[in-house]
Amino acid sequence: MTRQPVVARHAEELLGAAVVATAPLAGGDTSSATKLRLSDGTTAIMKTHSHPPPGFFAAEAQGLRWLGEASAQGGVPVPEVLGVDEECLILRWVEPGKVSPDAATSFGEALAATHAAGAPSYGGESDGFIGKLPLPNSPCDSWAEFYAVRRVLPYLKLARDRGAVSDVEAGLVEGVIGKLTTLLPEEPPARLHGDLWNGNVLWGQESRVWLVDPAAYGGHREVDLAMLALFGLPHLPRVLEAYQEAAPLAEGWEERVALHQLFPLLVHAALFGGGYGSRAAEAAARYA
Repeated sequence: MTRQPVVARHAEELLGAAVVATAPLAGGDTSSATKLRLSDGTTAIMKTHSHPPPGFFAAEAQGLRWLGEASAQGGVPVPEVLGVDEECLILRWVEPGKVSPDAATSFGEALAATHAAGAPSYGGESDGFIGKLPLPNSPCDSWAEFYAVRRVLPYLKLARDRGAVSDVEAGLVEGVIGKLTTLLPEEPPARLHGDLWNGNVLWGQESRVWLVDPAAYGGHREVDLAMLALFGLPHLPRVLEAYQEAAPLAEGWEERVALHQLFPLLVHAALFGGGYGSRAAEAAARYA
């Protein structure tokens, strides 16, 4: 590791500790990442963004701390927030480990505990972000209402405005909205990661799995599980089996997976275009 003076000075101002070495890290669609080694022996990761919207990193830090509260109750661990400001977020480094069936089992059990920690309502105290997009979190009285007006419809409109969803495809998605009250079972709000795809699941040391980059809010736990299934996760059947043993899902949950994938598919359509709009329409057509 060498030392990038500008990055190091910024981190030192936030942490009150000397940075002896830095190293850029690959990956990350939204932010750039740098590994830091501090004079007290701490290793950290610093996430930066060239032009972050106001509150971007503060929202991530708040989500990590909220999910971290569940860790004390057996939930999935998250990295400790060491420092945050408008331009960056600094987290304690988590050393990567092996992907294994035992770790997958532990992850399923811990994810059930994170969800069981609950939330005051469907939504959150403040809006957040998912990727580069704003994430509305104003509370609603029911999951069906929240999922319709805070998750599906805003991103359908954005994807349509950006030409990523055709009028016919949008009509298929809109046709499902009126059926949500009968399709979606009500449960107490769960404590969700909110952007739970494979890239935000970190397989650490000693068969521990960690969660990073949340878009946390109170919602239906099937959303997190549906996103894991959408983008794939090693040993996912093992994760789901352990989850089900710890906290059985409502009858018919497998038939609702595609329904709860509408939200991430529309987010990806708005962000990346491609075939995500068509995939959202195909998912919606299953409930026509």
